[in-house]
Amino acid sequence: MPDNARLAALTALERCRRSGAWSSAALDAVITKYELDPRSAALASNIFLGVTQNVTLLDHCIGKYCTTKSKIEPKVRDILRCAVYQIAFMDKIPVNAAVNEAVEQCKKLGYSRASGFTNAVLRKISSSREAALNVDNEGTAEYLSIRYSHPLWLCEYMVNHHGYEFAENFFAENNREPQTTIQVNTLKTTAPELLTKLTESGVDAKLHPWLENCLIVKGNVTALNGFDEGLFYVQDPAARAAVTIAELKSGTNVLDACAAPGGKSFAAAIDMRNTGSILSCDLHEKKLSLIKTGAKRLGIDIIDTQVRDARSPLDEKFDVIIVDVPCSGYGVIRKKPDIRFKPEKERLSLPDIQYAILNNLSNSLKPCGALIYSTCTVFREENEDVVSRFLAAHPDFETVQFTLPSGKKASGMYTFWPHIDGTDGFFVCKLRRKQ
Repeated sequence: MPDNARLAALTALERCRRSGAWSSAALDAVITKYELDPRSAALASNIFLGVTQNVTLLDHCIGKYCTTKSKIEPKVRDILRCAVYQIAFMDKIPVNAAVNEAVEQCKKLGYSRASGFTNAVLRKISSSREAALNVDNEGTAEYLSIRYSHPLWLCEYMVNHHGYEFAENFFAENNREPQTTIQVNTLKTTAPELLTKLTESGVDAKLHPWLENCLIVKGNVTALNGFDEGLFYVQDPAARAAVTIAELKSGTNVLDACAAPGGKSFAAAIDMRNTGSILSCDLHEKKLSLIKTGAKRLGIDIIDTQVRDARSPLDEKFDVIIVDVPCSGYGVIRKKPDIRFKPEKERLSLPDIQYAILNNLSNSLKPCGALIYSTCTVFREENEDVVSRFLAAHPDFETVQFTLPSGKKASGMYTFWPHIDGTDGFFVCKLRRKQ
């Protein structure tokens, strides 16, 4: 029912605000709590994610038409945000329904005194939706911050490093729904076979435009025909490309140093035709259990797991090392919209950690071996600068030119961008130990 869907969205927003819960976990929990059917769950998800992605713009709209001098109570503001999002962004929702439900929520949830205020603000916004969404100072970082609901410091950073137009395209893409991509397990099937299997079962699926053995699908992935059989796994094309450029062969000895949730280990095993060995490491045993479960489903038996800090020494030497280091994660805002609200200071200590990991793992690479360094962020400080620092201290290493699956050439490093490549924001570098 629509009312329950709106209440679920409101409850999830409150959980995130009060306890700092991650958006995906909070949303899944309330959908279960309210026992929403698929249609209602979709409505709740749309409202919740839409508010999370556009919260600064929604507050800007509310502020334009709010005449009260007193502070709006947090829950009332959440009610207003949900309603304004429906009015401004959801054409299929009748305006009166959005307004009336917001007023009723105020009454039902103990904020009757705010119901008249809520009704007045929403009526003003609904009567002039275009004007409500208008933001002044276009062409500035301040405009981008409000219009696309990203922190001002991030908008300033992107404009300063990449230019205004580039920054705006990046932020706009962050607020769009990302495609779901699955990687074909070619140990068990082929892309044409899986595509046929999915489309015949009614799934909206198509081949990825530039990544081989990758499909774009819609729907609950774990419910798709072929999931239980291990015919595919979920992975972004950029992350898959990071393994592809390693050019793995059967019989290779691979270390996946920061492996959870396992996508790169699975990709490596498939490229190696399930022949050779892969040591998949992570700090947390619970995360390694996901890799074990996934490998079993996919029919992969060359992966061993180990709880390990990537900064601790290893006795063994490897042909290839894949290290997707802990990072700030600002390349995956499309999928995790609340990342944008993390304090800037949290990213400032990461380059030293990333360098320490890269420095340590380099000792475990065989001569002429390849080391793939990657992150899911877009900051130079965590990407190119870490690599440059490493190369300055390790003259026995060099970058290696590679060709991406899309056909693009890279001189040792490449940054994927959502608005350019249609992937997560993702950095990859291929290093080699000299003979």
